[in-house]
Amino acid sequence: MKVARKQNAGLTEVRRLAISSLSAEAFAAFGEVLDASGAPTGFANGGTAEVHRDIAGIDVAAEGGRVCLSVVRAKGRALPFRIEVMESHPLGSQAIAPLGTASMLIVVASAGPIDPDHIVAFRSSGRQGVNYRRGVWHHPLIALDSDGHFLIVDREGQGENLVLERLSQPFEVAAPD
Repeated sequence: MKVARKQNAGLTEVRRLAISSLSAEAFAAFGEVLDASGAPTGFANGGTAEVHRDIAGIDVAAEGGRVCLSVVRAKGRALPFRIEVMESHPLGSQAIAPLGTASMLIVVASAGPIDPDHIVAFRSSGRQGVNYRRGVWHHPLIALDSDGHFLIVDREGQGENLVLERLSQPFEVAAPD
């Protein structure tokens, strides 16, 4: 993913980040896409429910952690959107899935030191969620366009499982031209 740079009134450089559609292949380096649009792995309830089983590796057991389920209501944000901070969860994965059709802006980078040239952005379809692997950098939840409710599967327990890092140079994520 290329990052474009532009001059902002000749004073400071603003990095622009292109948005890609979210797909399992494009997101594989960061975790799994939670998506039930393909063929189910099985059926339940007398055949009335399609099951997509074991679609993400929920990883929360480090240092005695346990699964924590939360529901979050996020206010819709519009593009362009300024990215100034990233977060990481060193002790567990974090899954986020819409409880409706709210779309998300997903800004992500590989675990390890943040490399600004390798931060990428995805837009979910509104029927997709993501599971960030342990240590993967990502921006906190961004609902796009309209408010939405989201289910979060996270780690609770001893140890520090949230690291925030302010970017030395913010990004601007804009709608495709």
